[in-house]
Amino acid sequence: MRAHRVAVRAGAGLLAAGLLAGCGLLSTEAEPDAPADGRPGDVSASPSPGLKETPKTPPLPAALTSQRPDWQRCEPPRNGGAPGSEWRCTSVKVPLDHAKPSGETISIALIRKEARDKDRRLGSMLFNFGGPGGSGVEILPRAASSYEKLNSRYDLVGFDPRGVAASSGVNCRTDEEQEQALRSVDLTPDTAAEETAFLKDAADFGAGCERRSGKVLPHVGTSNAARDLDLIRQILGDDKLSYFGFSYGTELGGTYAHLFPQNVGRTVLDAVVDPTADGVGHARNQARGFQRALENYLKDRGQDPKAASERIARLLAGIDRKPLPTASGRELTESLALTGIVTPLYSQSNWPTLTAALDEAENKGTGDGLLQLADSYNGRDENGRYDTQAHSQRAISCADSKARPTVDEARALLPEFRRLSPVFGPFLAWDTAGWCAQWPVDGERETPETSAPGAGPILVIGTTGDPATPYEGAQRMADELGKGVGIMLTNKGEGHGAYGEGDCVTEAVDSYFLDGKVPEDGKTCGG
Repeated sequence: MRAHRVAVRAGAGLLAAGLLAGCGLLSTEAEPDAPADGRPGDVSASPSPGLKETPKTPPLPAALTSQRPDWQRCEPPRNGGAPGSEWRCTSVKVPLDHAKPSGETISIALIRKEARDKDRRLGSMLFNFGGPGGSGVEILPRAASSYEKLNSRYDLVGFDPRGVAASSGVNCRTDEEQEQALRSVDLTPDTAAEETAFLKDAADFGAGCERRSGKVLPHVGTSNAARDLDLIRQILGDDKLSYFGFSYGTELGGTYAHLFPQNVGRTVLDAVVDPTADGVGHARNQARGFQRALENYLKDRGQDPKAASERIARLLAGIDRKPLPTASGRELTESLALTGIVTPLYSQSNWPTLTAALDEAENKGTGDGLLQLADSYNGRDENGRYDTQAHSQRAISCADSKARPTVDEARALLPEFRRLSPVFGPFLAWDTAGWCAQWPVDGERETPETSAPGAGPILVIGTTGDPATPYEGAQRMADELGKGVGIMLTNKGEGHGAYGEGDCVTEAVDSYFLDGKVPEDGKTCGG
């Protein structure tokens, strides 16, 4: 639940939620192909006058900016399968430490599918699907059918940000250690012993990250990923960055716009992270967002949302006392059950799956359905192997945020968070203290800076029923980007992410990317 595993569904394509009515566009022509304001080859951070002071980085050496990617047939991804013959992979070098651009480098993995219409090609479109920690190299080929129209004139380009998967990925513990922690650590501790185990596990996780990935750990934050993004733009030969960010990818996109407003091309941010919220603020937002989504689900099932939420909270309390058996022999703990409930709330199309899993747990006393959902969320395959997204996610989040709430501060949040959500509130309150407890690297800032005066128009899409990045965060991102930069588009619907959900949002985004038509600020789809 901690910010959103990935905004795009890891299968093929985007969420399939309700039907949306078609909407018209305001025919305002954007100008993404105007020359960049900055000096060619200069990718140092250069915020516009009047913004909060942002640390500047030295210009990059020609040895990095003059790289020419060597695109080769892709190796099969870690989870099997192959991206297809039309995809090509490569890697590029970026500074390990952008403050020392001529020093040690690390590799960033890229994948590309070239535009079909070479004569009308607009350039490269880079994607980030969220997490943080989602592998764009693995996700984009599986999701690419949703972007066929955009692929007519754009090269589709996915990348693994620094610290993720093939890009010097962070690794913090073994599969066995991960399984043991998920099985034994109570994420809503009720006793002093459970609190001690909770904090020890958090500290052990950080120590494992430092032991296995200590070299990259101080450098995996979002501002450095944004600087990498601008170097990638140059290496791909684009004057401006065309970018599609989902979930955490919206925070990365907003950070990029702040650091490089003169290089912002056509940019869409969907399922938007609130840039004004610190760690506790994000937890508070998610308590509201997931409870709202749960109540919408319960109403759709003809149930009283308040009474049914309390019933689910009692179910979780019972599982806390006595975990449910499953056919695999593994037990469904309270923490795994909560994760199983969270997972299908990301997409309305998965609500029937949640109904079946809850029915099984409540009426049959077995936890197979919820455990399967939790395994999917936690990146566990049928052989008991885990992906490393959870490792990268925590490392990036803790490198970004200075906040290190204590157990006493988390405990003090419990009454408020229980009022916000009897189901999700206790977990999210405790999570504020456990997430970065005793983390070996200091965080960079309280909240991300996303103000971007001078940037071209950025389309910001918020979905009213989004559980993980509630709608209000999109409004705040549009405001933070600045007048004339953040263009707000509201999607009245459910789920985490709006593109591909229905004609209105999808046509607005496609027309913006392909024709430069900027929707009217405040436009609404659905209802």
